[in-house]
Order: sequence, then C-alpha cells, then structure tokens
Amino acid sequence: MPVRPPTILAAVCALLVVALGLVVAGDHTANGVDAAARSAVAGWPHGVLGALVLPTEPHVLVPFLALLAAWCLYASRPWDALFVVLGPATAVAANTWLLKPLFDRWKGDTLVYPSGHTVSMVATLAVVFVLANGHARTIIVVVGAVLLIGVSIGMVGLGYHYLTDIVGGAFFAVFAVLAVHGLAFTRPRTGA
Repeated sequence: MPVRPPTILAAVCALLVVALGLVVAGDHTANGVDAAARSAVAGWPHGVLGALVLPTEPHVLVPFLALLAAWCLYASRPWDALFVVLGPATAVAANTWLLKPLFDRWKGDTLVYPSGHTVSMVATLAVVFVLANGHARTIIVVVGAVLLIGVSIGMVGLGYHYLTDIVGGAFFAVFAVLAVHGLAFTRPRTGA
C-alpha cells in the first residue's frame, strides 16, 4: 500500500518538532534567532500586538469550533463534528501535558515549547483544511499563513513566546490533527 501525502506531511512535521525541540530543550533564554525576532518587533505598539494574538485565544477559537461542529451536525456529518472537537483537543492536551514537560523549555516561570497558543490556532486551521475541498484549501492555507505571521509578531512582541516555540507549535499542530484524522477518521479502502 502506497504512503499517502498526509502521512508524509505528518511524519515530516513530527520530525521537525522533535529536531527543533532538541535544539531548545532545557533552555531558559533566547537563542540567536529568538533574540533577533524579538528585536525586530520590539517597537510595535502594545495594542497592535495584543490584537495580533487574538486568533489564538480560547474565547475566539472555542466558539468557532462549536459553530463548525454544529454546522457538521446540521449537514449530517457527525464524524466530522467529532473530528472538529477531537483534533484540536488532542493537539492541545498532548502539547500541554506531554511535549512541554518533555522539552522543558522555559520563559520566566512558564514552559513554552511548543507554543500552546500556536497549537490551538493551527490545529483549528488544520481541521478546517482537512474538512475543506478544492480551492477552499488554498484559501485556508493563505489565510492561515497570514494569521500565523501576525500571531508570531504579536506573541514575540508581547513576550509570550520565543519564535522557535511558535514554529514548533505550528508543526506539532499539523502533525497532531493529521494523526488524529488518520488514526480515527480515515477508513481503509476496500476493493480492487
């Protein structure tokens, strides 16, 4: 049986999360890339940075996911509704309780790698991408990239995360959502 592109993408994302995590594991300070990113956004107004972080906040993401799950149920797609709930929830839980303690990267008194803010938002976008078809997927990728750039500026500028935490969070979210979908929601094809 040939390996499918989502499986390859998930594997690449998992490897990148681990590789980057090993580079920053146990750190309590910014590395050169992280310091340069912080310096690049140091002068941004606090209000702008706060607005850029909004797409990562639970009060934005949870209602969006609830509406998406409700739409799936309305459209007679109960398995997709369950995926809408389980994909991001699994990603956030695994990140919080497994990866952050495993990589032990700190900013102040908080574990920060991979970024939970990023995992939440990118997992939500990844679920929408998986459920979409055709040109809608291209739009989701473009909108997601713009959001991720803005969120990165906001989180680095506000001091929530290092840039490497955000990159690791994005890779982990994609891996986790694809893994959940592949393991629980993809049925093997039968026949010739």
